[in-house]
Amino acid sequence: MPEFRAQDLSGSVFDEVDLTGAVFRNVALEDATFRGVWGTRLDLDGDFDEIVYNGVDLMPLWRAEMVRRHPEFALLPPHDADAFRELWPRLEALWSATVERARALPPGLLHERVDGEWSFTETLRHLLFVHDAWLRRAVLHEPAPYDELDLAHDDMHALDGVPAADPAARPSLDHVLALREERLAIARGLFETLTDDALSGSTSVTGPGYPVADTYAVRRCLRAVVNEEWWHHRFAVRDLTVLEAG
Repeated sequence: MPEFRAQDLSGSVFDEVDLTGAVFRNVALEDATFRGVWGTRLDLDGDFDEIVYNGVDLMPLWRAEMVRRHPEFALLPPHDADAFRELWPRLEALWSATVERARALPPGLLHERVDGEWSFTETLRHLLFVHDAWLRRAVLHEPAPYDELDLAHDDMHALDGVPAADPAARPSLDHVLALREERLAIARGLFETLTDDALSGSTSVTGPGYPVADTYAVRRCLRAVVNEEWWHHRFAVRDLTVLEAG
């Protein structure tokens, strides 16, 4: 679960409160309980182990539907080297088709945010950071993995060694894709030679940066990359649909 810097309301009780139309962003709901709530629609976008609705855990149903819609979702999270090898080319193929879809839009729209979320270009820049952090820094131990266009979450910029994002940056899609192809080639080569023994090992990260200096399971590092690739692709497709509709 991520850390939160905002007001801590853990343990609070909300009784007789009207939250119609409320928007919650970056909110921790660990073990939250809702009783006597009602509404016509509840839109959740996040990560839960269980969502119990009137005594029924909805997560197995949700996962089955995700696999029906997106067959590659059955491989998430990958448990062995072969699963990583099977999943990675599927992720690259998904993104390849989506990039071509994005190219059909006016270039300026690729810097437009939808509902306050990252733009298409910013999403790709964030994935540069994901690769640089979890593969090049954590697994391959490169001393200076980051590019100036890497885009980390705002709370990560406070960490020593993490590049600060330029809010006015408007790099071209081709420029960002050239940087991305370098990262994809590194990931491709790593997954092609990955073994179960290497996957079950650990890696020690030192020096300032993100992830912070510590020892991490290699499986955790590689899962971070494939999970971010899959989920941010889903978000990108969602927002492209809005941009295409004008």
